[in-house]
Order: sequence, then C-alpha cells, then structure tokens
Amino acid sequence: MSRPNEPSFRESVDMMFNRAVALMDLPPGLEEKIRVCNATYTVRFGVRLRGQIQTFTGYRSVHSEHMEPVKGGIRFSLGVNQDEVEALAALMTYKCALVEAPFGGSKGGLHIDPRDYDEQELELITRRFAYELIKRDMINPAQNVPAPDMGTGEREMAWIADQYKRMNTTDINGVACVTGKPINAGGIQGRTEATGRGVQYALREFFRDTQGVQKAGLSGTLDGKSVVVQGLGNVGYHAARFLRDEDGCRIVGIIERDGALTDPNGLDVEAVREWIASHGGVSGFAEATFTEDGAAVLEENCDILIPAALEGVIHLGNAARIRAPLIVEAANGPVTAGADNILRDKGTVIIPDMYANAGGVTVSYFEWVKNLSHIRFGRMQRRQEEARHQLVVDELERLSHHLGDKWSMTPDFKDKYLRGAGELELVRSGLDDTMRAAYQAMATVWHERDDVDDLRTAAYLVAIGKVADSYRAKGL
Repeated sequence: MSRPNEPSFRESVDMMFNRAVALMDLPPGLEEKIRVCNATYTVRFGVRLRGQIQTFTGYRSVHSEHMEPVKGGIRFSLGVNQDEVEALAALMTYKCALVEAPFGGSKGGLHIDPRDYDEQELELITRRFAYELIKRDMINPAQNVPAPDMGTGEREMAWIADQYKRMNTTDINGVACVTGKPINAGGIQGRTEATGRGVQYALREFFRDTQGVQKAGLSGTLDGKSVVVQGLGNVGYHAARFLRDEDGCRIVGIIERDGALTDPNGLDVEAVREWIASHGGVSGFAEATFTEDGAAVLEENCDILIPAALEGVIHLGNAARIRAPLIVEAANGPVTAGADNILRDKGTVIIPDMYANAGGVTVSYFEWVKNLSHIRFGRMQRRQEEARHQLVVDELERLSHHLGDKWSMTPDFKDKYLRGAGELELVRSGLDDTMRAAYQAMATVWHERDDVDDLRTAAYLVAIGKVADSYRAKGL
C-alpha cells in the first residue's frame, strides 16, 4: 500500500536498509549483493472453476541464499504484486538473521481474494499453485520452505504438504517442505499463536530494558499499560489476549476494517473476537464505544500501539498525530519510511517488524527441525525430568514432615514442579529465549552507538552484519 508523496513498501525497505549500511564498513559489491533480490518466479496458471477456466497470477521470490533453505510465507491477497513480494522476502532475510534462524529470505503470494471461493475451489487453486512451484523446487524442504501468511493458514499448508508428497513420493523429509501445518499433519504445538506470542515476549523484554523504557517516556512494567490493537486477526488476537490475561494490560482499542471499538477500562478480547466471527466486523458490539472511522483510533492516547494487520497504516498523513510513545510493529511494514522519520523526530520508540513479528518464523524453524528429526519435542526427556523432580519433592516432603509447622511447600508447588516440559512448553521456552537474545543484540547497538538513535536501525545493523558474515564465510 503506497500513498501520494511516499515511497512504495519496497522502496521503504530499501531506504531503511540504506540508512543502516551507511553506518557500516561494507565493500560496495557486498552491500549490493545483500540488498538486491536474487530471483523472482512469476507463474500464471489456469483452473477450471464454475464451468470455465480462470487464470491466476502468483509469485515466489528468493531474496538471499546466504543460508539454505530459504524461508517465507505465502499470502493470498488482491494486494499481492512483485514489488510487495520482493520487499517481504528482503525483510525475511533480515528477520531470520536477527533471530538466528538458519534460513535465507523468501516470500510468495497469489493475487486472489480467498473470500470469493469456497473451500473446494480454494483447494484446487492452492494445489495447482503449489504444483507450479514444486516442479521448479520453489517448494522443497532443503531449498525453499513456505509458511502461512495473510489469507492462508493451516488448511492451505496441509494441502501444499500433501501436494509435495504426491509429487515426491520417496522424499522421507517431505513433510518439512512447509511449516504452519495442522498438528495431525506434522505441525507443532504453539505455531498458531507464535507471532502473537512473540509480540508479547518482545514487549516483556523491552520492559526489562530500563534505558529503552525511559527513552519511550514510560515507566514500570507492562501491568496496567493501555494498548490499542489494529487488526484482530490471528496475530492481533493472540497478542491482545496474552497481554491482557498474562501481563495485566488494558486493551483500550481494537480497530477493524469496518471501524473501531474503544473502552478506557479495557475490552473483552474474546467477546470481540466472537462478535467479529459471527457478524463480520465490530459494528453493533454493544459493550464498547463504536467509531466508524477506525483509522482515527490509531491517534488515541495510549501507552502502546500495535498495528497488526496491513502495511502503511501509519503514514505521512497521520504520523504527526500518533500519540502512543511506543509502537510495536506486529504487521510487516505498518509504518512508512516517511512516517518513521516523523516519529523518530518526535521521540516515539518503534519496536520494528523485523523483530516484533519474528515469533512465526522462529516457531516455523522449530517445526522444520521437528519434521527433519521425525520426533516430537519432549518425547525423550519429559518423564526423566519428572522422575528427577520427584526426587526433590520427596526430599522436601520428608523435611516438611520432620519440621512440622515450621516449614511447608506452597499448595501448588508440587503439581507445577513435577510436570515435565511437553512440546508446547519447550516451544514457548525456545521462542522466549530467541526474542530475549535478539532484543539484547539490538539494544546493545541502540544504547552504545552514538550514531544509532532507533531500534529499527539497530536491528538492520545486527541483521546485515550477520548476513555479511555468512557471505564472507562463503568466500564472497
């Protein structure tokens, strides 16, 4: 989505890249190699639907192969075009490097509104698109591994995985050709919530950074902070729910395509989601104030603004009126390059998309590893952990019996301690560790370099540095 007098999404990504590399000492040839997109495949295919052949256009872009396979989602949207796909592929390269997922960057898209087709038609379209990509190794567990994105989900990934297996019947690792699959099709616990959970972990780590919190003009912890969420899709819903239920945040605004809901005391996220599912929007929801101009709620006074849906929702036209001191880019590219400059000049702290929404690719990495190892996480060690914990609990119970009223365990300690970590707990632990380490790498650059005044530039510096090191290791 581009606006008058503003660069396109792809141009914005290039501008932010250039701002970072200007602070680095890279050979010009290596800088160009990292910046440009390696290849984009365009496919046009026909599917017989409703008695006639319909032609569809799709893309799969590979930005960087400094590591393989390359990784990136497939989106179904009428906004899909080559420039958007290439920009998103570039972001995937930097995102994977930042969180140390061993992938290059890729992205795919199909120019289609999935709401225009029923499930059977969508399956035919998805399988044919997958066929075109698979036969050119644009979907392959060792070369290119897609995942869900806007307009796609577990269902579509299951269709793609099945199509790959039909075409590669002897590939024992075939199920690893795509991530974000249903559990019963080789998926992993925690993948659906992963991006929203990553947003929560990103915010938790930010609030552990006292310098960062001070730069944002905030104080304290997440508890009690007011939050506006734009887009209550998969990412926005999970982020809002976790922040409200587990961190004590108040979700004071929810923006959807038909308007917005506000309540200074906090919205019931579950109730709003159920209403949207049954009514197609937020209009008519009685337990909050409805505003038809949803974009205006972006400018409401709140502690944290989370754009979690579309690109370019914060732009030159509204950036100066954004009052939130902290913006978390749960969506890809929700702040344009022009708006970014305005907000930085105002002192607004932006947790960039490259980091904030990296939960999805991180857990996708875990799913890929699980598929290649052919064993679920926790299966080998869970009961052994429980047995060792039982030894400790037995000793504590012996002490409790010996000391009587002088000492005892808290009521729920035993149950919590004895439970060994299953797949979901291990996935969340791995994601938490990843988000902490990546933030600390960014924060070190942000706080220690005088020429870096924002987290986005810090993130680009860390990511580009890692990509450059990979290319140097290859002899480039």
